[in-house]
Amino acid sequence: MSLSLYSPFVSTGYSHCNHPNHIPPPSTTTTTSALPPSLRHLRREVRSVLTRSLDPMEVSGVDSEGKEFNSAQEMWREAIGEEGDETKKTQWYRDGVSYWEGVEASVDGVLGGYGHVNDADITGSEVFLKTLIQERLVNGGANQHLVALDCGSGIGRITKNLLIRYFNEVDLLEPVAQFLDAARENLASIGSETHKATNFFCVPLQEFTPPAQRYDVIWVQWCIGHLTDDDFVSFFNRAKGCLKPGGFFVVKENLAKKGFVLDKEDRSITRSNPYFKELFRRCGLHLYQTKDQKGLPQELFAVKMYALTVDIPPKVHKTRSKTRSNRPQIIK
Repeated sequence: MSLSLYSPFVSTGYSHCNHPNHIPPPSTTTTTSALPPSLRHLRREVRSVLTRSLDPMEVSGVDSEGKEFNSAQEMWREAIGEEGDETKKTQWYRDGVSYWEGVEASVDGVLGGYGHVNDADITGSEVFLKTLIQERLVNGGANQHLVALDCGSGIGRITKNLLIRYFNEVDLLEPVAQFLDAARENLASIGSETHKATNFFCVPLQEFTPPAQRYDVIWVQWCIGHLTDDDFVSFFNRAKGCLKPGGFFVVKENLAKKGFVLDKEDRSITRSNPYFKELFRRCGLHLYQTKDQKGLPQELFAVKMYALTVDIPPKVHKTRSKTRSNRPQIIK
């Protein structure tokens, strides 16, 4: 599966509304203890409103028909019903798969008619992946049996052009049967005995539980937008235990400029950077590294790559260059 790359709001310069609860911060020149009780109470209320207005889930968004929502919660209530409404939620996922079942099983098809961005996408991903392998895996991955999971693999585009060259085994996860059949065919003559596609799982992302400690890398690209926020968190919580020591996630997705954009046609949501970071926090994941994808047409959404780890990344302490520190200094 793959997300539609096109954003009508990018090309038309559409901007989301400011949140109605936004209030300028209170003056900091007066201490709280100096205020009378009534004003101290009011100040706490103002801070509470400010906190809510800065919550990524409380930021306004729109759908593909231009309807505005005051918050993500409001949008999800309309899209999948109140909490516990499994019928409407099931229909959300069924409609998403049905959309992609009507798409041609080709590079141009899974990239929404933008097949020509494939090379730029793969190049950007490879630069990001090579750095992560060198930094995260023992001996840069040398002399190890490396395994990757390609989530929302579609026709095997990323496995064929990237993952199979760096990993000894790649498992593909894709809910659209015709795409997975095309992936088997596309990968049949690719790779070798030591670099191959191993398993083809025709299972939706929200229902999949990966094998324990099997993967060095779990690659999630242009598919997580089909998951509700709760299922997003549930998937990563299940998948954390499937990483080997030193393993990591790569999430590569479209970014909304603010809030979110709901695509009512393919049943997906494009989230903003703060929205993603809040969900990663809820998953208990740590942001290791990020990189913006370059070389895509301007009318498309911006695309960002996130490297995420279960362990807390070590802090990098910047030190002054010895060359610079040994230079003569001006005495003042």
